[in-house]
Amino acid sequence: MRKLLIALAAGLAVLLPAAPAQAHNALAEATPKKDAVLTTAPAAVKLRFLQKLNPDYTKIVVSDAAKQALAAEEPKIDGNTVTLALMTAPGNGTFTVAYQTVSLDGHAVKGSYKFTVDDPEAPAVSPSLSSAPSPSLSSAPPPPAPTETPETIAAEPVASEGGMSTPVLIALAGAGAVLVAVAGGFWWRGRRRS
Repeated sequence: MRKLLIALAAGLAVLLPAAPAQAHNALAEATPKKDAVLTTAPAAVKLRFLQKLNPDYTKIVVSDAAKQALAAEEPKIDGNTVTLALMTAPGNGTFTVAYQTVSLDGHAVKGSYKFTVDDPEAPAVSPSLSSAPSPSLSSAPPPPAPTETPETIAAEPVASEGGMSTPVLIALAGAGAVLVAVAGGFWWRGRRRS
Protein backbone atom coordinates (compact mmCIF):
# COMPACT_ATOMS: atom_id res chain seq x y z
CA MET A 1 0.00 0.00 0.00
CA ARG A 2 2.87 2.32 0.82
CA LYS A 3 4.38 1.80 -2.64
CA LEU A 4 1.02 2.58 -4.23
CA LEU A 5 0.83 5.90 -2.39
CA ILE A 6 4.39 6.76 -3.40
CA ALA A 7 3.60 5.95 -7.03
CA LEU A 8 0.45 8.11 -6.93
CA ALA A 9 2.32 11.01 -5.32
CA ALA A 10 5.09 10.77 -7.94
CA GLY A 11 2.52 10.71 -10.73
CA LEU A 12 0.78 13.79 -9.38
CA ALA A 13 4.11 15.59 -8.99
CA VAL A 14 4.79 14.97 -12.68
CA LEU A 15 1.34 16.16 -13.79
CA LEU A 16 0.90 19.29 -11.65
CA PRO A 17 3.73 21.40 -13.13
CA ALA A 18 2.13 21.04 -16.59
CA ALA A 19 -0.74 23.43 -15.75
CA PRO A 20 1.25 26.73 -15.73
CA ALA A 21 2.90 25.88 -19.06
CA GLN A 22 0.13 27.67 -20.92
CA ALA A 23 1.49 31.17 -21.42
CA HIS A 24 -0.87 32.30 -24.17
CA ASN A 25 -3.20 35.16 -23.43
CA ALA A 26 -6.88 34.76 -24.25
CA LEU A 27 -10.06 36.78 -24.09
CA ALA A 28 -11.76 36.03 -20.75
CA GLU A 29 -14.76 38.37 -20.89
CA ALA A 30 -16.27 40.87 -23.31
CA THR A 31 -18.85 43.65 -22.94
CA PRO A 32 -20.96 43.55 -25.03
CA LYS A 33 -20.84 39.76 -25.06
CA LYS A 34 -20.27 37.65 -28.18
CA ASP A 35 -23.47 37.35 -30.27
CA ALA A 36 -25.37 39.66 -27.88
CA VAL A 37 -28.49 41.42 -29.18
CA LEU A 38 -28.70 44.80 -27.46
CA THR A 39 -31.75 47.06 -27.29
CA THR A 40 -29.51 50.01 -26.45
CA ALA A 41 -26.30 50.88 -28.28
CA PRO A 42 -23.15 50.52 -26.15
CA ALA A 43 -21.10 53.60 -25.30
CA ALA A 44 -17.94 51.48 -25.09
CA VAL A 45 -16.51 48.03 -25.71
CA LYS A 46 -14.61 46.44 -22.83
CA LEU A 47 -12.42 43.33 -23.16
CA ARG A 48 -10.80 41.51 -20.24
CA PHE A 49 -7.94 39.11 -20.96
CA LEU A 50 -6.24 36.44 -18.85
CA GLN A 51 -2.91 38.33 -18.73
CA LYS A 52 -1.76 41.91 -18.35
CA LEU A 53 -1.87 43.84 -21.65
CA ASN A 54 1.02 45.72 -23.25
CA PRO A 55 -0.35 49.05 -24.60
CA ASP A 56 2.20 49.02 -27.45
CA TYR A 57 0.83 45.74 -28.82
CA THR A 58 -2.87 45.90 -27.97
CA LYS A 59 -5.37 47.08 -30.58
CA ILE A 60 -9.15 46.98 -30.76
CA VAL A 61 -11.43 48.07 -33.61
CA VAL A 62 -15.23 48.09 -33.78
CA SER A 63 -16.59 48.05 -37.33
CA ASP A 64 -20.04 47.95 -38.91
CA ALA A 65 -21.39 45.47 -41.46
CA ALA A 66 -19.71 47.45 -44.26
CA LYS A 67 -16.34 46.96 -42.47
CA GLN A 68 -16.10 50.65 -41.65
CA ALA A 69 -14.52 51.47 -38.29
CA LEU A 70 -16.65 53.32 -35.79
CA ALA A 71 -15.19 56.57 -34.49
CA ALA A 72 -13.63 55.88 -31.11
CA GLU A 73 -11.23 57.35 -28.59
CA GLU A 74 -7.82 55.82 -27.96
CA PRO A 75 -8.14 52.49 -26.13
CA LYS A 76 -7.65 52.72 -22.36
CA ILE A 77 -5.67 49.83 -20.88
CA ASP A 78 -5.78 48.98 -17.19
CA GLY A 79 -3.92 45.78 -16.32
CA ASN A 80 -5.62 42.99 -18.26
CA THR A 81 -8.58 45.11 -19.44
CA VAL A 82 -8.90 47.32 -22.52
CA THR A 83 -11.81 49.74 -22.97
CA LEU A 84 -12.66 51.42 -26.26
CA ALA A 85 -15.06 54.36 -25.80
CA LEU A 86 -17.16 55.00 -28.92
CA MET A 87 -17.49 58.67 -29.90
CA THR A 88 -21.05 58.21 -31.16
CA ALA A 89 -23.53 55.50 -30.34
CA PRO A 90 -23.88 53.04 -33.21
CA GLY A 91 -27.27 52.70 -34.87
CA ASN A 92 -29.04 49.42 -35.48
CA GLY A 93 -27.05 46.69 -37.16
CA THR A 94 -24.42 44.03 -36.63
CA PHE A 95 -20.98 45.09 -35.46
CA THR A 96 -17.64 43.30 -35.29
CA VAL A 97 -15.13 43.73 -32.48
CA ALA A 98 -11.63 42.78 -33.70
CA TYR A 99 -8.78 42.64 -31.21
CA GLN A 100 -5.08 41.90 -31.23
CA THR A 101 -2.60 41.66 -28.38
CA VAL A 102 0.56 39.77 -27.47
CA SER A 103 0.97 37.07 -24.80
CA LEU A 104 3.70 37.15 -22.19
CA ASP A 105 5.54 34.54 -24.26
CA GLY A 106 5.47 36.81 -27.34
CA HIS A 107 2.77 35.02 -29.35
CA ALA A 108 0.19 37.21 -31.09
CA VAL A 109 -3.38 36.68 -29.93
CA LYS A 110 -6.12 37.93 -32.19
CA GLY A 111 -9.76 37.29 -32.69
CA SER A 112 -13.12 38.85 -33.30
CA TYR A 113 -16.74 38.49 -32.42
CA LYS A 114 -20.02 40.10 -33.39
CA PHE A 115 -22.85 41.77 -31.52
CA THR A 116 -26.08 43.32 -32.78
CA VAL A 117 -27.88 46.52 -31.84
CA ASP A 118 -31.65 46.30 -32.29
CA ASP A 119 -32.94 49.52 -30.72
CA PRO A 120 -36.52 50.21 -31.85
CA GLU A 121 -35.84 53.96 -31.59
CA ALA A 122 -32.50 54.02 -33.47
CA PRO A 123 -32.02 54.17 -37.24
CA ALA A 124 -30.35 51.31 -39.11
CA VAL A 125 -26.70 51.83 -39.97
CA SER A 126 -26.15 52.81 -43.58
CA PRO A 127 -22.78 52.05 -45.18
CA SER A 128 -22.79 55.51 -46.77
CA LEU A 129 -22.92 57.15 -43.32
CA SER A 130 -19.59 55.66 -42.29
CA SER A 131 -16.80 58.04 -43.08
CA ALA A 132 -13.55 56.32 -42.20
CA PRO A 133 -12.25 53.00 -43.43
CA SER A 134 -11.25 50.48 -40.79
CA PRO A 135 -7.76 51.22 -39.57
CA SER A 136 -5.23 48.44 -39.56
CA LEU A 137 -4.65 46.82 -36.21
CA SER A 138 -0.94 47.05 -36.98
CA SER A 139 -0.50 50.84 -36.64
CA ALA A 140 1.70 50.38 -33.54
CA PRO A 141 5.17 48.87 -33.66
CA PRO A 142 4.85 45.34 -35.01
CA PRO A 143 4.39 42.54 -32.49
CA PRO A 144 6.47 39.39 -32.80
CA ALA A 145 3.94 37.76 -35.18
CA PRO A 146 2.59 39.12 -38.49
CA THR A 147 -0.38 41.48 -38.21
CA GLU A 148 -3.54 41.58 -40.24
CA THR A 149 -6.30 44.06 -40.94
CA PRO A 150 -9.65 43.88 -39.13
CA GLU A 151 -11.26 42.48 -42.29
CA THR A 152 -9.05 39.38 -42.33
CA ILE A 153 -9.17 39.02 -38.56
CA ALA A 154 -12.97 39.16 -38.64
CA ALA A 155 -13.04 36.27 -41.10
CA GLU A 156 -11.07 34.04 -38.74
CA PRO A 157 -12.68 31.98 -35.99
CA VAL A 158 -12.64 33.48 -32.51
CA ALA A 159 -9.51 32.62 -30.58
CA SER A 160 -9.76 30.16 -27.74
CA GLU A 161 -11.30 31.82 -24.73
CA GLY A 162 -9.48 29.93 -22.04
CA GLY A 163 -9.15 26.33 -21.05
CA MET A 164 -6.49 23.87 -22.05
CA SER A 165 -5.57 23.10 -25.62
CA THR A 166 -6.33 19.69 -27.11
CA PRO A 167 -2.69 18.47 -27.14
CA VAL A 168 -2.34 19.36 -23.44
CA LEU A 169 -5.57 17.50 -22.60
CA ILE A 170 -4.42 14.45 -24.59
CA ALA A 171 -1.05 14.47 -22.81
CA LEU A 172 -2.73 14.74 -19.40
CA ALA A 173 -5.15 11.92 -20.25
CA GLY A 174 -2.25 9.73 -21.41
CA ALA A 175 -0.24 10.50 -18.28
CA GLY A 176 -3.29 9.72 -16.16
CA ALA A 177 -3.75 6.38 -17.94
CA VAL A 178 -0.08 5.49 -17.36
CA LEU A 179 -0.42 6.47 -13.71
CA VAL A 180 -3.49 4.25 -13.29
CA ALA A 181 -1.70 1.36 -15.02
CA VAL A 182 1.37 1.71 -12.79
CA ALA A 183 -0.78 1.95 -9.65
CA GLY A 184 -2.76 -1.11 -10.78
CA GLY A 185 0.47 -3.00 -11.37
CA PHE A 186 1.71 -2.20 -7.86
CA TRP A 187 -1.64 -3.24 -6.42
CA TRP A 188 -1.69 -6.51 -8.40
CA ARG A 189 1.92 -7.30 -7.49
CA GLY A 190 1.26 -6.66 -3.81
CA ARG A 191 -1.84 -8.84 -3.92
CA ARG A 192 0.02 -11.77 -5.53
CA ARG A 193 2.66 -11.74 -2.74
CA SER A 194 0.11 -12.12 0.05
